[in-house]
Amino acid sequence: MSTSRLQPRVSIGLPVYNGEAFLAHAIESVLGQSFTDLELIVSDNGSTDGTRAIAEQYAARDARVRYVRSEINRGAAWNYRRAFDLARGEYFRWAPADDWFAPDSVTVCVAALDANPDAVLCYPKTNLVDASGTVIRAYDDRLDLRSADPAERLRQALAQIGLVNVIYGLMRTQALAKTRLMGTFVGADEVLVFELALQGKFLELKQSAFYRRIHEKAFSQMTTTADKQAFFDPQTKGRFYLYLWQHYRQCLLGIAHAPVSAATKARAVAVLLRTAVSVRRRLWSEAMMGARRALRPKVL
Repeated sequence: MSTSRLQPRVSIGLPVYNGEAFLAHAIESVLGQSFTDLELIVSDNGSTDGTRAIAEQYAARDARVRYVRSEINRGAAWNYRRAFDLARGEYFRWAPADDWFAPDSVTVCVAALDANPDAVLCYPKTNLVDASGTVIRAYDDRLDLRSADPAERLRQALAQIGLVNVIYGLMRTQALAKTRLMGTFVGADEVLVFELALQGKFLELKQSAFYRRIHEKAFSQMTTTADKQAFFDPQTKGRFYLYLWQHYRQCLLGIAHAPVSAATKARAVAVLLRTAVSVRRRLWSEAMMGARRALRPKVL
């Protein structure tokens, strides 16, 4: 496949912060794709380890690699948005700095999107691996959303969202640009998936694979909401949030923002409210916790 065009067919954004342990493997995974008409944007969020040296070595060796750096850590949400803002391709994918893709991943995803103009995202099957790269087990993402009805796709996505691996699928750049991109709140990746599902179909591809590494420093291993919030936006570290209420508020804002008809938005809101009813006890409990915290005497 030709790489002679100034504008690559596919852009891959790799946001990273202190990722020296696995970064080289992640970059090799992208550059080793059988589909070569691509660019790789390594967006460094103020790393203090060897990330910069690793990325600059690859940028010096391969013209498809662009390395950009922030001098401070602005949070994962900002870095994911910046990686996308710099993309030039018709199709876009985020590539996590811990993980990797099978060599045919971009090829099969491009073919699927080319053949299905009503699809906005396609993703390969997922394997969970340990820090050494040994496969732990296959993971079923269950987000093969092929209904022609946007509200039904949203209903399925709300019911089946799990580890959100589909956020690393290949997406139509124009569709992703119509979303609010990655927000600065816990669960922003889920809300982004819901916004995309309103725009078009998701395709799960069984003939390729994504390998997600589970290790002690991975986001999936963070145990507190405070740590997860700081990951998305360090400026909000220590702030208190009603997670579930915020989640539903952001989902409503995402529906309002979506480029779909008013009738479709109304049906999508109805779907969302039905899920809220199913977790009403959790919403009530969270509201009471927030009220108690607000009424707590402030220590001078």
